[in-house]
Amino acid sequence: MSAQQHATSTPNRPDYRWRPIDITIASVIAVASGLVFWVFDMVVTAPSALLSGIIPGLEGILSGFWYFAGVIAALIIRKPGAALYAELVAAVLEMLLGNQWGFSGSIVAGLVQGLFTELAFLILMYKRWNVWSAVFAGILTGLAGSVFSFFTTYAGVHITGAFALTNIIANCISGAVISGALMWVLYIGIAKTGALSRFASGRAVTGTV
Repeated sequence: MSAQQHATSTPNRPDYRWRPIDITIASVIAVASGLVFWVFDMVVTAPSALLSGIIPGLEGILSGFWYFAGVIAALIIRKPGAALYAELVAAVLEMLLGNQWGFSGSIVAGLVQGLFTELAFLILMYKRWNVWSAVFAGILTGLAGSVFSFFTTYAGVHITGAFALTNIIANCISGAVISGALMWVLYIGIAKTGALSRFASGRAVTGTV
């Protein structure tokens, strides 16, 4: 059984204290993610309109590009707070660079998404680290992001209607694939280079102690 395919576990008494390297890498992830969010903000309008024209609510299939920061940070850092920190800092940077969503659509949304990403790994007690835990986190983040949008972007739209159902499902699928499975693949790729040798997440892939 390979580390890439199956769960890895933290030690019986894991150390959840943040080291300087944890803060540094989480910050790097957050900044890089914030830049991706900002660029995506500028290009998402046209494809969203196209998908919405096909099936109203289907545009949610793109939303995983706003959900991935917390998942990749949690997979690498493997400590409580990593997902929330990365998603929130990325959202703050995204707003500061300028976008169409404002405070609630950026920072509050980032807070909600980060909390639900964190919740996924909390449910797993920060012990299960595999592609399925990443997918689970992506689904919960997508669910939170979609539901939150019905208080902001889609305020007034009935949350039990066909549009809402399509949007929620699309967001969850996007979260599962883009911010879940794709981030797992990215994490494995980074770990294989040896760049994560100071993290348990990296040593789990390379087989080093």
